[in-house]
Amino acid sequence: MDELFNNRLINVFKTVNSPAPEVGLTPRQAVWKKNKATLWYYPAQQKKYDTPLYFIYSLLNQPFILDLGPGYSLIKFLNEKGFDIYLLDFGIPTYADKDLTVDDYILRYIKKGVQRTLIHSGASQISIIGFCMGGTFASIYAAIADEPIQNLILAVAPIDFSYFPIFDEWQNRLRDGELDLETIFDTAGVIPSPLMKAGIRLFVSPVYVSPYLSLLRKSYDEEYALKWKRLNFWAESHIPFSGAALKQMIQTLGIENGLMNGTFLIDGTPVNLSNIHANLLAVGSNVDRLVPKEQIQPVMDLVSSKDKTFFAMKGGHATLATNKEVQEFLSSWLSVRSNPIRIS
Repeated sequence: MDELFNNRLINVFKTVNSPAPEVGLTPRQAVWKKNKATLWYYPAQQKKYDTPLYFIYSLLNQPFILDLGPGYSLIKFLNEKGFDIYLLDFGIPTYADKDLTVDDYILRYIKKGVQRTLIHSGASQISIIGFCMGGTFASIYAAIADEPIQNLILAVAPIDFSYFPIFDEWQNRLRDGELDLETIFDTAGVIPSPLMKAGIRLFVSPVYVSPYLSLLRKSYDEEYALKWKRLNFWAESHIPFSGAALKQMIQTLGIENGLMNGTFLIDGTPVNLSNIHANLLAVGSNVDRLVPKEQIQPVMDLVSSKDKTFFAMKGGHATLATNKEVQEFLSSWLSVRSNPIRIS
C-alpha cells in the first residue's frame, strides 16, 4: 500500500513539474487588432454554415482553455463540425490600460469585433458565445446591439448577483461602505495577476485543493495526467485587470445588481435584457462554485427570445470547453439554428 502511494506521489511530482504543455494549436490568423486585443479567425475544415461563431472570453484568464490541445479543444471540435470561428482575445493589459471601463470593452472591442467579423465573413447574421464574464459582457452587448445576432449562448455567465453565497459578507460590507476597494483600485491602476488569482482562490479554495487530490488518485493514468496538466496550466493563467473596469463592475453589477434591475448603463444607454430577441442558450452547472447556476438561470425570464433553452451541465466551470458530450449538445443546438450552406 505504501509503495502504491509512493508511486502515485512520484507521478504527481512528475506531472506538476513537467514542462508547460503546448496550447492553441488549431490553425488561425489575425484579422483585426486594437491595442492589446486580437480578433482571431479559425476557418472551418469544411464549412457547412454561413453563420460564424464569435467567441468572447473572460478578462480573468487567457482564452486558450478553448483550444487546450488535441482532444481538448472546443474550437477544433466546432471547426470540424463545419463552423467558422472568430475569437476576441482581449490580450494582457498593462498600466496604460488602467482607465479601460466596461463601456470601452463593450463598444470599442466587442462591438467593433462583431462588425469586423461580419465584414470578414460576409455573413448576414452572427452567433455570439460568451464564456464566464465574457458571457456577462455578451449579454450586455446583445441588449444594445444594432448588429444582427442570430444566436446568443451564455456559458456559466453571471447575470444575477443577488445570489452570491460565498461573497455575502464582502458584498454586505461593500454595500454598507465598511470596505473601500475603490482607493486600492485607483492607487494600483491595474490589478496585478497575483492579486486577481488570490481573489479567485477566496471563492474556490476547496475546489482549488481538490484537483491535486484527484491527480494523486489517478496519477497512474497518463491521459488523465496530461489533461490535468493542461487545465491546471490554464487555471494558473490569470492576467492583470483594469482597475476602472473592476471598480465599475463591483459597484454597478455586484452591489447594485444592475443587469437584473435595469440600472446598468453603457455610454448612457440603459442595458435592458428584454431587448434580446436572439435564440438563447444559457448554460449553467450544479457544481460550479465560481458561477452557480442561480446566477445565470434568471436570464431566461428577462430576455424576449421566443427560442430559449437552459442546459444544466454535469461538470464544473471548464466543462463546456473540455467535455465531448457537452460539446456535442452545443454543436447540435447550433446546427439547427445556423444558416446551412446550400450546395447546388
